[in-house]
Formats: sequence, C-alpha cells, structure tokens
Amino acid sequence: QVQLGESGGGLVQAGGSLRLSCAASGRTFSTYAMGWFRQAPGKEREFVAAVSGTGLTTYYTDSVKGRFTISRDNAKNTVYLQMNSLKPEDTAVYYCAATPRFGAQVVVYVTLDYDYWGQGTQVTVSS
Repeated sequence: QVQLGESGGGLVQAGGSLRLSCAASGRTFSTYAMGWFRQAPGKEREFVAAVSGTGLTTYYTDSVKGRFTISRDNAKNTVYLQMNSLKPEDTAVYYCAATPRFGAQVVVYVTLDYDYWGQGTQVTVSS
C-alpha cells in the first residue's frame, strides 16, 4: 500500500511558475511509475506527465511540453512537477498517482493503469 500527498499548489498569475511535490510512503518507491494528472471543473481527469521508476524516462501531454518538467528523488520518496509559463487553462486540481505493475523502466500515462492516488492540490492561474 502506498500513500501519496501532494503540496505546492496555489494561485499564480499567467506566466508564473509553481512546483508541485508528491511525497510517497513505502520502501519500494523506486519501483513505482509515477504520474501527474489534473481535473478542471466540469471536465474529466486528464494525463499531464509521467516518469519511470528510475527517473530516466519521462512523458508529457502535448499541451505542457516545454513548460512542465516532471522529476523524482527516490532517496526522498518524492516526485515533482515544475510548472513554468503557466496559463489560465492550466487551472485544475492536480493529482499524483503511482503504480507498481509495470516495473521501473516504463512510463505510464493511462488513468486506469494507476493504483494509488493522492488527494489533489489546487492550482489556479489568473489572467
């Protein structure tokens, strides 16, 4: 069982930056593929970024490429999402997720493939 807790959300003006953190419990964090998803009001939860257990492979949805960076520190059991050049359309609740099912080399970007979810952190970008 893994417990996830996000932090770092807040209110920022368009063009600004935020860094989200997701702290995980457990002793096998490096074997978990991790991802960030977001859900805006009235919309379905969507994939944002993913990182493999090793941290060597990352994957992004097109709308955040070049602006967001996912990374992880396995010594600290933490995954990060650095968000730069934020836009009002980035406003959403951001969730981190974890799955042990695919090994440490793979990135996972399908919502249903994730087994554990955090409670979410609100990101609001004003225009």
